[in-house]
Amino acid sequence: MTQDQMQRARETLQTVFGYDAFRHHQEEIIASLLRGRDVLTLMPTGGGKSLCYQIPAMLREGVGVVVSPLIALMRDQVDALRQLGIRAAYLNSTLSHDQMRDVEQEIAGGHLDLVYVAPERLLTERFMALLDGAPIALFAIDEAHCVSQWGHDFRKDYQQLRILHGRYSSVPRIALTATADARTRREIVEQLGLEDAGVFVNSFDRPNIHYALAEGRNSREQLWRFLEREHPADAGIVYCLSRKKVEAVAEWLTRRGREALPYHAGLPDEARSRYQERFLREDGLIIVATVAFGMGIDKPDVRFVAHLNLPRSIEAYYQETGRAGRDGEPANAWMAYGLQDVITLRQMVQTGDAGEDYKRVSHHKLESMLGLCELTTCRRQALLAYFGETLAQPCGRCDNCVAPPQTWDGTEAARMALSCVYRTGQRFGVNYVIDVLTGKADPRILDNCHDRVSTFGIGADLSATDWRSVFRQLIARNYLEVDFDGYGALRLASACRPLLRGAERIELRKSAQPERSVKPRAERTHETLRSFDRPVFEALRELRRSIAESQGVPPYVILHDRTLRELARTRPESGEAMREIRGIGERKLALYGRMFLKEIGRFPREDLTENALSATVNETLYRHAQGRDAQTIADERGLKVSTVYAHFAEAIEAGLLEARNVLPLGEDEITRITHTLELLEVPVDRRIKPAYEALDEAYDYGILRCVLAGMVGGESGRAQGRSQAVEKHT
Repeated sequence: MTQDQMQRARETLQTVFGYDAFRHHQEEIIASLLRGRDVLTLMPTGGGKSLCYQIPAMLREGVGVVVSPLIALMRDQVDALRQLGIRAAYLNSTLSHDQMRDVEQEIAGGHLDLVYVAPERLLTERFMALLDGAPIALFAIDEAHCVSQWGHDFRKDYQQLRILHGRYSSVPRIALTATADARTRREIVEQLGLEDAGVFVNSFDRPNIHYALAEGRNSREQLWRFLEREHPADAGIVYCLSRKKVEAVAEWLTRRGREALPYHAGLPDEARSRYQERFLREDGLIIVATVAFGMGIDKPDVRFVAHLNLPRSIEAYYQETGRAGRDGEPANAWMAYGLQDVITLRQMVQTGDAGEDYKRVSHHKLESMLGLCELTTCRRQALLAYFGETLAQPCGRCDNCVAPPQTWDGTEAARMALSCVYRTGQRFGVNYVIDVLTGKADPRILDNCHDRVSTFGIGADLSATDWRSVFRQLIARNYLEVDFDGYGALRLASACRPLLRGAERIELRKSAQPERSVKPRAERTHETLRSFDRPVFEALRELRRSIAESQGVPPYVILHDRTLRELARTRPESGEAMREIRGIGERKLALYGRMFLKEIGRFPREDLTENALSATVNETLYRHAQGRDAQTIADERGLKVSTVYAHFAEAIEAGLLEARNVLPLGEDEITRITHTLELLEVPVDRRIKPAYEALDEAYDYGILRCVLAGMVGGESGRAQGRSQAVEKHT
């Protein structure tokens, strides 16, 4: 590899993909592949894995062969590349015989940069023979964790991909995944023969995702409140454990007014394909799915992933939640779980047909997931620690950091629960034992004479809901086991002995109080936009939708929401200015630049907001320009009036406003305040409190700041404001 090749790689990044610089380890990975070296890379979803093989495939001689596990997504991946002017194609069963022949001829003739195939097709002798006679730039093995028999997405065909190493020894390979613990990484290396590969592990952290895990009491209503509060019009995914629940939840959400589509392996192929295509192409749709949905989904503006059941492992949880916020914008990973989830998943592991080693590993993974759920400290620290990464300080952005859970000394309650399980013969399930503890005179309890045991009624001080929380935590911490052969009966585990003997104590999470109904929040997209930019953004979105519809591709393939927001905020007036926007390369500028510039031109700038002041100050100025006073602006924005006046003060000092035009005061009052400020030399030391007191506390601090700003700003401030506006235009 030469320096010239890496320079070409940087130019390709800028001119084709529209990005200024490489991120994470992209540059080192690309350099390794250009040198012909194998690579294993772990990079979070949305971190730019695809660029790591796309750019080398374009620069090396031959075609880059991308192994992708899901044929349903290949078309969208290829559509996105073709939008950039990259010669890409796919080979799968959705193509006609003539279409397949055309792609094969392009491969043989060296006329493609990239071709996407499933592992099953790649491993056929026909396809191998085709590759034998074609120049190959590289092999990219996407979703490489599918090679691991311990993983949650195991695909047996992936284990046969080692053949590439022997048959095409001079062709570099790159294995990529966003989800792999240490065991899975070792297996990827072993199964694919990557012992000599360069290994690049990026941070697993997804800082834009807010993690929240809640108890699953009335989980559907919890989900609805979450959607109303956080995502009233956003696209998202809701995961459920069973097909039946998927159908029921999708129907329930639709009845409540949100368009939701079901997705699971039991649906006809045609229906699954149609629903997936709608989700990728339409705004605001919700997909309710089993784990059959999601791997490889490139939709960048999924704003939330919700779980109504407990995932089987932290890997599965991380992979599924990672489908939110691929564009780097704020997103939510929300989950409601309950006692029945714990019991069901343990039963699935214990009663499955897999070997004992697999069961043991699966049990360990489930226990780690339960530990994450019951955690009282930072979720992100625990999540990253599972993948071998250390976060020095609590993140401050997960539910436990934002609202630390309360704990209580549950030692006595736990002993009551354990004792009751023992005294009722370790033959009954949770509900029965709770009835005994709370003293319920149920006929079964009377028939079994359990109204006479010493634990009958001793737990009446706690509600049945509280007791379910106690039992869930005792099961999660392995103090109790569930006898699945005994119809879910509870049994004491060996770990409970020190607790029963009084040799240890136990802290339990307090049950969270049910959320109250809340007023729906404005659409989250708007939170990152100033109100005067929103009409521009919506117009650009409508233009994008129209272009995408005419081409039969998802809207994000044209331009991402993030790019549209930047266009709405900066409102470029030329192709040269538009070229500076992230995500716009030469090809997209040539295809769409004129159309988007014309649409932007329909929205003239508001002169008052053309300055170097902050976005929040400009939001206030925009509303002021619409004729609103300080109190109205404060009410609309949920601010204190003094904060609005502080915004006015910044604008006054910059020469953009005059105090007399924004203050509810007459000239006499302004003159009185001005004389007081001068007398106390406030313009020199900027200490407002003495003036506030001297004026008998009759005027808000914000009002005083506005008058002061007019005194210290003056004509120099107005000149500065004008020069800032000119500078922003140029």
